[in-house]
Amino acid sequence: MKKRLKCLAAAALVLLGSAFPAWGAAVYEKEAASPEHVTLSFAGDISFAEGYANMGYYHSVQDDITRCIAPEVIARMSGADIMMVNNEYTYSNRGSALKGKTFTFRAKPETAANLLTMSVDIVSVANNHVYDYGETALVDTLDTLSAYGIPYVGAGRNLEEARGIVYFKINGMTVAYVSATQVERSYVWTKEATETSAGVLRTYDPAKFLEVIRQAEATSDFVVVYVHWGTEGVSRFEADQQSLGHQYIDAGADLVIGDHTHCLQGVEYYKGVPIFYSLGNFWFNSRTQDTCLVEADVTPEGVKELRFVPCLQKGCRTVLVEDEAARQQKYRYLESISGGIAIDAGGVIRSAAGE
Repeated sequence: MKKRLKCLAAAALVLLGSAFPAWGAAVYEKEAASPEHVTLSFAGDISFAEGYANMGYYHSVQDDITRCIAPEVIARMSGADIMMVNNEYTYSNRGSALKGKTFTFRAKPETAANLLTMSVDIVSVANNHVYDYGETALVDTLDTLSAYGIPYVGAGRNLEEARGIVYFKINGMTVAYVSATQVERSYVWTKEATETSAGVLRTYDPAKFLEVIRQAEATSDFVVVYVHWGTEGVSRFEADQQSLGHQYIDAGADLVIGDHTHCLQGVEYYKGVPIFYSLGNFWFNSRTQDTCLVEADVTPEGVKELRFVPCLQKGCRTVLVEDEAARQQKYRYLESISGGIAIDAGGVIRSAAGE
């Protein structure tokens, strides 16, 4: 029953009129489970793209996402007030794969229903695969997400929409979500949105994105930055990511969450604000890889508690790490690739400097 109520709530978010920025703003109303704080939850890269091993497994279990992402994981996702993932593919039956690009991802539009089963409330579409089948398929993706009642950030039919901020009014506070992509960093397959054409919001040069963050900070109580960055397969966050993360916080971010590397990266605090550099693959392929949920209890004063919930992607399934010794090992590993943090026996992340 809890999962169904959560899904109905996600589908029934009420778009509110307000005095928020004219460009690309959307405001939604939601209720929190606790009067003391709002719990935000995040997962990394997902893909429902046909032709890959994880979707082969999905079809072999009668298209049941709960046999791919374990029920105990989905229950944890459902327990959050606002749940976010990275939508690293396009939803469409149209378009052609970009010529010369090695991996291109296109999902059937009806698979977006899985997001509701997973209790997802918002997705990022700022990544290097949402344009894999061209502008027509990108627009189909945005239309599909809208049809299923899933807000998105980081791409749009034009630059105004790609810069758009999604706000949630919850527990008497306003939480703002923004997103952009740093990749690709050399040859660019994924087009950036313009005044008249669809695409993503890029942050290789962060000037446009910093303006969005400042606007979000001026019109909300808490700002989430969800960013696609880094180098695939590299578990240590890099100087360019760190520089961008610090700039985002200086511009007003209260929490920075990253993805793209397809592996876990570490955590650091800057001016008391946490940056989780990459959540890794959540349900993306057949590889055996560490992944996670990240949960943040937040108030207008900032992040009150940040939790690392270890998960494992293996055999085209994502499950919770439930063995106590294995969990502790995952905590120690995350500490080892981070900068100045400590993780307690329950997975709570804190700055070792007491920030």
